[in-house]
This record gives sequence, C-alpha cells and structure tokens, in this order.
Amino acid sequence: MKHFLGKNNVRLKKHVNFVIYILFLYFCRPFFNIIQMYAIVEIAGQQFKVSEKQEVFVNRIDSKEGSKIILDKVLLLDKDGKIDVGIPTLEGIGVTAKIVEHIKSDKVLVFKKKRRKGYRVKNGFRHSLTKIEIHKIGEVKLSSSTKSSTKKKDVNDVVEVKSVAKKTTAKKTTAKKTTAKKTTAKKTTAKKTT
Repeated sequence: MKHFLGKNNVRLKKHVNFVIYILFLYFCRPFFNIIQMYAIVEIAGQQFKVSEKQEVFVNRIDSKEGSKIILDKVLLLDKDGKIDVGIPTLEGIGVTAKIVEHIKSDKVLVFKKKRRKGYRVKNGFRHSLTKIEIHKIGEVKLSSSTKSSTKKKDVNDVVEVKSVAKKTTAKKTTAKKTTAKKTTAKKTTAKKTT
C-alpha cells in the first residue's frame, strides 16, 4: 500500500472516484436502458435488420434518388421488447424509407490462371447498390388496389407497381417430310453345279 501514500492520496482518490462511477452506472442501468425499435425487412431478395434513422446499402432499387418508398415485407417487428413475428409477413406493417443515392461498391478483382498454359484473365466487378435511409417503422395504410405483394411502392400520389408478364410464344410445328425407304433387293446367287 506504499503506492497509495503520499501526495495527499491522489491515486487513492482517483481509484475511489472510479469505483463510485462504475457502481453508479451499474445501479442506474434500468434508467439508461433505451430500447430502440427494429424490424427485419426483406428488400430486393435479402433480409436486413433496420431501425429508424439508419442508412442501409441494398441491391439496386429501380426508383429515383430522393423518392420515398414503402417496404411492406416485414418479417419481424420488435417494439419496446414486444416481438411480433409474421407468417410469413406482418399485415399492415411497413417501413418507410428514402432513397439517398445510387452507387457502385468497391471493385472486386477476379483473376483466373492456369499454370504452365499461359492462360491469365483479369476482370473487375462493381456491384450496383442503393443507399436508403429508414424514416419510420410502423403501420402503413395501403389502398385495396395496391395490396399486391410487391417489393416497393412509391409514397407520392402515383403508386408505382411493376408487374412482369411472361411472353409466351407459340412454336410452329412443321410437318416432317416422309421419305420412302429404299428396299434393297437381295442378290440371289445361283449355285454352281459342276
């Protein structure tokens, strides 16, 4: 205890103040516990855990920068410790987000080589991403005409719903040409008589 003595016990005072501060934080935990609401949302085929005022990088979304979208495929919602799980999604719950910008990810180099053959190929790849900012998580009122299961809807006056219809093309059947098979006559060989 020799190191605590001298200079008006400065080290002891610092140590005691630190211990008091730690005990204060430990016993005041319930008052500092702020539960933040979050949701697990499916965006462009991937699942993300999002909360309000969070920025997320997702696969490219076909909307303009600055537009607001509603993500209606909410799989799980945690609100003040109460967890709601959808089967498979929660009805009437949505996440409102704003598209900040369209960007490309960092370059990924793809290098192929076959030894002793002189074969070397180097390619670069940049993934197209969209940066979105989550504004609100909660109930969303959708009109009955737009309740189809789409990945996104515009919040503005015009609702953007894109449906892709498969084009079916009828194949033309062509009649097969019938060809007469040639029959080959067997050669008869006469027996030689001697």
